[in-house]
Amino acid sequence: MAVWDLSVSVEELGPEAPPLKISVTSDLHIGGVILKVVEKSQIKKDWSDHALWWEQKQQWLLKPSWTLDKCGIHADARLCLTPQHKPLRLVMPSGIILRMRVCFSSPVFRTVMGICKLLNIRRPEELSLLWPVEEKKKKKDKDVGEEVYDITCAPLTSSTILKLANGMPAFFADTPETEAVYKMLAVSQPAPAPETIAKLYRTTNIMEKAHINSRWLDSSRSLLQQGVKENYKLLLRLKYYTFHDIIPQADVVRLTQLYEQARWAILLEEIECTEEEMMVFAALQYHIGKVSLTEQIVASCPAMEDLDSALQCLEVKMEGESSADDMLETMTAPELHDYLKIFRPKRLTLKGYKQYWFTFKDTTISYYKSKEESSKEPIQQINLKGCEVAPDVSVAGQKFCIRLLIPGPEGMNEVYLCCEHEQQYSRWMAACRLASKGKTLADSSFSSEVQSIQSFLAMQKTTPTNNTAQTDESINTHSLVSPRYQKKYKPKQVPHLEYMFELVNYCIICNTIPLTISYFATTYKLGCRKDEVLGIANNRLIRIDLSVGDVVKTWRYNTMRQWNVNWDIKQVAIEFDGNVNIAFSCVTADCKIVHEYIGGYIFMSTRSREQSDTLNEELFHKLTGGHEAL
Repeated sequence: MAVWDLSVSVEELGPEAPPLKISVTSDLHIGGVILKVVEKSQIKKDWSDHALWWEQKQQWLLKPSWTLDKCGIHADARLCLTPQHKPLRLVMPSGIILRMRVCFSSPVFRTVMGICKLLNIRRPEELSLLWPVEEKKKKKDKDVGEEVYDITCAPLTSSTILKLANGMPAFFADTPETEAVYKMLAVSQPAPAPETIAKLYRTTNIMEKAHINSRWLDSSRSLLQQGVKENYKLLLRLKYYTFHDIIPQADVVRLTQLYEQARWAILLEEIECTEEEMMVFAALQYHIGKVSLTEQIVASCPAMEDLDSALQCLEVKMEGESSADDMLETMTAPELHDYLKIFRPKRLTLKGYKQYWFTFKDTTISYYKSKEESSKEPIQQINLKGCEVAPDVSVAGQKFCIRLLIPGPEGMNEVYLCCEHEQQYSRWMAACRLASKGKTLADSSFSSEVQSIQSFLAMQKTTPTNNTAQTDESINTHSLVSPRYQKKYKPKQVPHLEYMFELVNYCIICNTIPLTISYFATTYKLGCRKDEVLGIANNRLIRIDLSVGDVVKTWRYNTMRQWNVNWDIKQVAIEFDGNVNIAFSCVTADCKIVHEYIGGYIFMSTRSREQSDTLNEELFHKLTGGHEAL
């Protein structure tokens, strides 16, 4: 074969150094090319982490046995011998910035696995990386004052990281400095000054929230393929809101960072909260902040055993869990029946709530004029399967309402059910939530759902025991309440609920309100050019009218037959049961991100406790990778 010259740059020689030219033949394998380049560079070091990067094709050459001819490399190719692991500035949900070595050659999915392994975070499939918000004007000011904790000396995560008895990875226990970094990751940190919080980026409308989700990196491609360079700054965030298999003793860092992400999403108004929900969150934050000043990283206390059962409430709420006795349960399903009030705000009428006799059976609500007429035909029957359920509650005002958005042929019909007291509300709200998922009152999660709702209502009751806590002006309410409620509530009003605690409760409550929705601006195939918003949750897709902010339609994953992506015109098409087909194009993000979200949530629903920590990476890429699936 003919001998020809191949130019290869070596990163260790510096950016100004000319490429090395080596004589090769087309049948020379990649490993042989690396050997020739190393010999010619005359640099003595460990080259085991190095690999060739093909600049024109934007791809790694990671198969050393492949020949140049098989890779399609010719004399005009520009190759670079560079380390696969490089430093990256990683911003944690708590705001701590870590400088650590990560893999630039693996898919982002596997890179995140390596990051989480080093930081002792289980279930890495729930997290991913995204670009930070661009701050062109403030970039200089911000870089000067930011504090970065360097842990680049940590071992690469290819091998198993040993752990000490208290659950801390061995690397972090080597020096007092690294141990202090781990403590900051494992314990909630004090909030910054109000002036600092005021400078943080806030979304003002749903379109800005949609733009945030356009910054996620592609999980099936490497960092270098997506333009990430050495020492760039990226955010590590929870992407899929399915908190699977949380174990308090083992998930100290994971639980703390989950709490921090939810906390800042609420403070920066990335999610919607009612006033009373905001006050409950503020009280929990206040207590967690106080306890974190004295708590150890892993405190072994009897309460830990109770947390295990409490955390299972998170999984109970997830979609996809089914029982083998579903048919028998349906046959023997209990019923609810009581007097409730109903109101339809969209109807052209001046009448308010009107009282009827309601019955709840299976997933259907029926109502009659009175209890005596319940043996006759009902006034109306409402099937709640696939509907949206939201609370409209004020314990102080004795208001216990349930807001229902019922799917209809022309969109979503809004209905309010008003209950008389907490006990009645808890039972009917739990029944509505289960029915929206296609579950009946006989489902094993009904009791835990009722208890979860009652616990949340109990937290909203303000029973201050003394005046000292109420008049503490030193409390930084800017770190507890979003600006919208700062104008309405004075500092002394916030700690009424300071004894309401548990970081776990915070995460459970976050899962009961609609904060776990990721938004994307889309255009639908309906002959209409107006933009709408697609919301992606852990169990459903939501279509939202951008002009009025109302939910137009809801589709659940368990009714989805298939989804396809036309990569040429960047359009997503989904088919549901009942010959329902939708097709849309993404305006604010690449359709690959939407495709990955849908496939990712379906992948999360396939996990079970029996699988332990094994992760089917191949299945994840099949569901999320599209035409570039590995």
